[in-house]
Amino acid sequence: MKYSHVGNKKGAYEADMTNKKLIFIATVLLMAGCGNNEKKQAEQLLQEARTHFLEGKLDEARADIDSLRKTFPNIVEARKGALKLHQDIELKAAQDELARTDSLLLIANKELETMQKEVEDHKAALKATPEELTALTRMRMRRDSIRTQFETLGMKISYIRQKQKEQ
Repeated sequence: MKYSHVGNKKGAYEADMTNKKLIFIATVLLMAGCGNNEKKQAEQLLQEARTHFLEGKLDEARADIDSLRKTFPNIVEARKGALKLHQDIELKAAQDELARTDSLLLIANKELETMQKEVEDHKAALKATPEELTALTRMRMRRDSIRTQFETLGMKISYIRQKQKEQ
């Protein structure tokens, strides 16, 4: 009887190990399936971001990328694609803003030139008022502020292009 008891233990041990192996294999397959599903979801979110970018919906594209980063932090390939797309988005936004700023700078330069000519004429005739001089100074400050913004955007565009070349 001793031997049959020992044999039962051995059979129970083998059955237990077989069950553990099956559970392990099932777990690995389940995890692999979930990983694949997450990868597909991350790729889908990245594709939505690309579509929004192509439609000119930069804010929506940024939101998609933020969601991808937060929801799928371990899906490396999707995050790499999101980084490249993010750079493209920021480049496009900076270029659009640069175009608007360039228009504003042209207008500000023209207004400053006109105002400066008028104030110079009033100065020559000794009719320049303190209000005119203050307005001229404010116009210069406005133009200089727009010029600074223009130059900053130009540097931002150069920086983004440099980073894109490095990849």
